[in-house]
Amino acid sequence: MANITLKGNAINTIGNLPKVGTKASEFKLTAVDLSQKSLSDFSGKKVILNIFPSVDTGTCATSVREFNKKAADLENTVVLCISKDLPFAQARFCGAEGIDNVVMLSDFADGNFGKSYQLEIADGPLAHLHSRAIVILDENANVVYTEQVSEIVNEPNYTAALNAI
Repeated sequence: MANITLKGNAINTIGNLPKVGTKASEFKLTAVDLSQKSLSDFSGKKVILNIFPSVDTGTCATSVREFNKKAADLENTVVLCISKDLPFAQARFCGAEGIDNVVMLSDFADGNFGKSYQLEIADGPLAHLHSRAIVILDENANVVYTEQVSEIVNEPNYTAALNAI
């Protein structure tokens, strides 16, 4: 289990992120139009998984905005922004912010993504939400980079993540 903090207070995830060099687990998540998306839908592309607790918090919203800006210039790469927010909230946020270079996906239906990728928060006030993490996959869905952000209110290391592409 990963030891992280929320405003300096210790909390834990249910496990550790997938190891670099391993094959990413398949998943099914809900898009803002309520369609189902799976990892295989992005086959042949590099994939940035920008994972966070809720788009309705400042840091989470900032990460979506940052990746939206940077995604426009990435070749053969898709950014998937994943939380347990309802798809309606994700759509509202993207509409209000003009976000159109990332794909918003929700794990609200069954939480299997958070469990499979071992990033669900196990305890504390955010229990059962996703921790803040980045997982980058190559064109063959192999994990090439991970970052479990140690303090949940901090932003991920965008430069390191983008350099892994």
